[in-house]
Amino acid sequence: MDHKEETINSMMKLIQHRGPNIDGCGNFTDSKVAMGFVRLSVIDLKSGAQPLYNEDNSILVTFNGEIYNYQSLRKELINTGHDFKTATDTEVLLHGYEEWGMAGTLKRIRGMFAYFIYDTNKQAMYGARDFFGIKPLYYYLQGETFIVGSEIKSFMRQPNFKMELNKRAVKPYLMNQYNDLKETLFKNVYRFPAGHWFEYSNGHLTTHKYWDAQYNIDDNRSEEEVIDQIDKTVTESVKLHNIADVKVGSFLSEGVDSSYVTSVLKPQEVFSVNFANGPFDEASVAKELADENGLNFNVETVDAKEAFDDFPEMQYHLDEPDANPSVVPLWYLCRLARRKVTVALSGEGADELFAGYVNYGMHSKNDTIKSIASRLHNLPEKKRQRAAKIIKKMPNFPGKTQLYTWAAEPSDYYTGESWIYDPTQPSIFTSNQANLVLQGDYQNNLTINSIYQDDFGKVKDVDDVKQMQYIDLHHFMFSDILQKADKISMAHSLELRVPFLDRKVAEVANNIPTKMLLNKNGSKQAFRKAALRHLPEDFAKRPKLGFPVPVKDWLEEEEYCDQVRDLFEESWVNEIFNQRQILRLLQDNYEGKINGRRQIWTIYTFLVWYKLFFIDFDNTVKKYGHVQPEVQALMDSGKLV
Repeated sequence: MDHKEETINSMMKLIQHRGPNIDGCGNFTDSKVAMGFVRLSVIDLKSGAQPLYNEDNSILVTFNGEIYNYQSLRKELINTGHDFKTATDTEVLLHGYEEWGMAGTLKRIRGMFAYFIYDTNKQAMYGARDFFGIKPLYYYLQGETFIVGSEIKSFMRQPNFKMELNKRAVKPYLMNQYNDLKETLFKNVYRFPAGHWFEYSNGHLTTHKYWDAQYNIDDNRSEEEVIDQIDKTVTESVKLHNIADVKVGSFLSEGVDSSYVTSVLKPQEVFSVNFANGPFDEASVAKELADENGLNFNVETVDAKEAFDDFPEMQYHLDEPDANPSVVPLWYLCRLARRKVTVALSGEGADELFAGYVNYGMHSKNDTIKSIASRLHNLPEKKRQRAAKIIKKMPNFPGKTQLYTWAAEPSDYYTGESWIYDPTQPSIFTSNQANLVLQGDYQNNLTINSIYQDDFGKVKDVDDVKQMQYIDLHHFMFSDILQKADKISMAHSLELRVPFLDRKVAEVANNIPTKMLLNKNGSKQAFRKAALRHLPEDFAKRPKLGFPVPVKDWLEEEEYCDQVRDLFEESWVNEIFNQRQILRLLQDNYEGKINGRRQIWTIYTFLVWYKLFFIDFDNTVKKYGHVQPEVQALMDSGKLV
């Protein structure tokens, strides 16, 4: 085995959890390129090994994801003379490149994907990432070294990769609870953008945009026509997302999004998670829907000790720290699902596409405040801006947030889901607060809102809510929700599919007038009415809860507060954080003087992650670099697919 093949195999081993099917894994090396692939078999279980080659072996492809409309494209390509060796969706990408090129293929496909094509004739590498960034894709380009792949941890086995903390990204992480820069927390490692493809040849990387959200509002439709269109498109997408040669299940909470997916899909197995002594009981409500549809309901209850014990492994798999507490229940949900299915459907994306977040303007339930805010919003631009400035300077009062946000331009104030516009609720760090807890080398003048400005510039001519939806789609969804959805599910060798994040569903959603989605009756109104065609009325009207996690209770228990304190007190922490400040923050929260749980959890998450990757990475790999026990059991029994 030559050095290059040895390197690519060691890189593949670090992501073996993404594809533990040994028969489907493979690599390719020549004088310039080394490509490796690990496979989770979902379609054509027997003959889908990768890399996959064209008829004369001059072009090859490796592909992570699913193409949901591959069957019709396959027929089209066969009719133009292409010979197919397999029944996989992968081969559609290969022959599609030959027939239509990268741009032409990407215009035709629907799915989630990150794939590479190496054309030996042109001595060029091509790659693409799906429309929303459902499937991860990272790259490192320094001199003649170009590394690209699904997980950053695999880069660390490439001899030319220099592992270094990106100090500039630490503060944005603290403000968001995830890193929202294009450059990751690893210096010179970048996220490849969603909706783009690249060409790499002669040492040069060229990127091309092939898709982005467009807002062409159609005001001529009735509400009933809009509801019809939503339901038709969502139903079609759910059915396409059910194409597989393995068992498919779905996640189910008490919220409308997963309930809508489950009620259309009607899988045999559905999965939910609860917390011991948690603030809400989602499972019992979800079970009602499962029972009503005759579905087998699986639930797991998680306690604090288990969550703290497993938390480092979660952060290892995420590559970058993510302090969104929903990482924790998602871990156990995926573990539970993998015991019975290989693929699970989930409800991510509905809030971003159909205006489901409170921060889009539903900050008050008071009808008088709503009425005044609406009148402010309809003022001429100069008067509206003047009113916003006056309201901003006023002392806090009930309804101030609603009035200000409806008068101001989103580009002046919007900070996504990172800041809750409610003085009674805990927030993450503001720019100034983040600088106060960081050492000098990590301080900078970045704010959340400043990071959004380039994207605000792309949608300045659409209405305010659509602007905020666009920001969340390209930031919160892209950098947080989809990262954890992929990494946590694939840590368990489980493929997670998200039918709301389909290009056709997005095109329908983006053309709906905001007034049909967000109005005095609440959020996602037309979407909820579409869901009513499949759900009991109380399910379609349920408010958004997310994944309620009892972090507040955990940090008020001595055992877990001490566990966090032990990490905060380690000597190396003072190189990054003002140790005295963060220990005071922890103690004040424990004593009930402040509600600092989001800030504490964000720091704790970062330190857990940093210790894994920068203090002792080799031992981290020894501990966590394996497939999960439930997957290993399937492998040992010969039942893994």
